[in-house]
Amino acid sequence: MPQGEVRRVNVRIYGEEYTMKGPVSPEYMAKLAEYVDERMRLIGSANSRLGANKVAVLAAVNLADELFKVRRQLQELETLMDKKSLL
Repeated sequence: MPQGEVRRVNVRIYGEEYTMKGPVSPEYMAKLAEYVDERMRLIGSANSRLGANKVAVLAAVNLADELFKVRRQLQELETLMDKKSLL
């Protein structure tokens, strides 16, 4: 794909249609949408009285938690690698 080219893909997240645009493959964008949809469906099925907006916020908080944990793990690995390279 030429640099700067924007690709589009139509996806469905939690019952709503969205058009995603970006410089990555449509397959990658669809995979991201599927992951978000799965997370929202898990939260929505566990809390059936929540509206879509609250489900989306809770999914975002869960995904942020996942991101922070992975970042912390990466930082710990980088620190360990730095210590080993000093030996």
